[in-house]
Amino acid sequence: MLFQRHHSHTPSTLLAGFLLVLAPFSAWADTQKAQAVSETPGPLIAQLAEDESVEDVVHSEPRHDTQKKAAPKAKESAETEPAKAAGADKQGAATSEPTATKAKQPRKIAPNVDLKEVAPMPEPEPEPAPETEPTDAAATDSTAPQEPAATEESEPDVTEAEPVPSETFAILGKEVLPGTSTRLAWSPNIQIAGLSQITPVLVVNGAHAGPTLCLTGAIHGDELNGIEIVRRAMYDLDPAKLSGQVVGVPIVNLTGFQQGTRYLPDRRDLNRYFPGRPDGTLADRIAHSLFNSVIRHCDMLVDIHTGSLKRTNLPQLRADMNNPEVAEFTKGFDRMAVVHSSGSEGMLRTAAVNAGIRAVTLEAGESLRIQEHQIKAGVNSLNSLMEKHGMISRMFVWGDPQPVYYDSLWIRAQHGGILFSEVALGDRVSEGEILGYVSDPITNEQYPIRSNANGRVIGMAVDQVVMAGFAAYHIGTEAEVPGE
Repeated sequence: MLFQRHHSHTPSTLLAGFLLVLAPFSAWADTQKAQAVSETPGPLIAQLAEDESVEDVVHSEPRHDTQKKAAPKAKESAETEPAKAAGADKQGAATSEPTATKAKQPRKIAPNVDLKEVAPMPEPEPEPAPETEPTDAAATDSTAPQEPAATEESEPDVTEAEPVPSETFAILGKEVLPGTSTRLAWSPNIQIAGLSQITPVLVVNGAHAGPTLCLTGAIHGDELNGIEIVRRAMYDLDPAKLSGQVVGVPIVNLTGFQQGTRYLPDRRDLNRYFPGRPDGTLADRIAHSLFNSVIRHCDMLVDIHTGSLKRTNLPQLRADMNNPEVAEFTKGFDRMAVVHSSGSEGMLRTAAVNAGIRAVTLEAGESLRIQEHQIKAGVNSLNSLMEKHGMISRMFVWGDPQPVYYDSLWIRAQHGGILFSEVALGDRVSEGEILGYVSDPITNEQYPIRSNANGRVIGMAVDQVVMAGFAAYHIGTEAEVPGE
């Protein structure tokens, strides 16, 4: 034995014995250290994409009719992946909590709150697990139970003459009873637990059955008009007279809103990460939580934005007009111009359409400002949409149909200086017409900016200091559509 006492052992002999014992542990430690170094990920680089109002519209896929046959396959594949993910989530939940335990849990009825009155902030659910459960409940609500379906087939006259009563609407771990409205809390659970902030979600479950409309604002934290559009549209609803459900998230990017910035704390654009991933970046996790907790419960989605980078937009819809369902959906918005934009990967409306939800982006005005004219236009268009789909009934006078701009182009400044505009949003311009000019404050030279096409000003930069190449005016043109 190495450690037995023997007076003939010298100190050097004992030291050698200890080294022989420690050698295997030293080799193991070096191996683990080498593996840790090799597995260390590289630096994380933020991906900052251009704003939708500039690059995505210009580089949109041309309008055509050849994708009608291919669209269902793409839709099926897009729906298959979320289904698999939901199944995986359910399996994980089943392993952590027995089915019998879930069945014994009491129902969590959402309080009936008059949205017009001041009320305390709602409290979030203690566990994020209910995020996967409402998906099944939402699917049940959208497809309707078997018994009412049989009634509709056997008594079609009764269904047409009298409104069908609504059902309980399950979302965010709560059940919203028919004919009630409430404030719920959504949290992506990405902050320090003690400092976690909740995002209010407004829900109105009508007394009568109908589709589910979702409204989102301030995905970019500096876009204020959308917040007020969602608030006014939601608070004006009467649950007793509403058919269907309306879900509103006035401020999605709460941290960006508090800081007056477009981006998330990690400088990522949230509207480039949908539908997100549960184990990805900060933006991935927020997008995944919102998409599965709220968006998947809806049949229709209107994502409200404004211009960015000191630009303003005429009230307009951005929609993929190659998608027949989306093209038909745009007809429900009164007095709202439509700009064809196929959308970029990661946008909320793109992810929603891929999941089978009819979705458009509503652009109105500029960032960091509250603009009454733009807000009224947005609220009017949402009311007309709900009236179009039979969700509300009111005296509504439709205006003249607005054109659809299948092509658009940005006209850029060719010189640096101070921009002064001669046109306003909505003006119709002709090719060669002066839209504004750039003044050089040092040399006093004036550089006119002329239109390259006949069309309408659907977006523009506010008067400011510009450099050569700056996108100054967005001109929409009514191009001929192939096959129409």
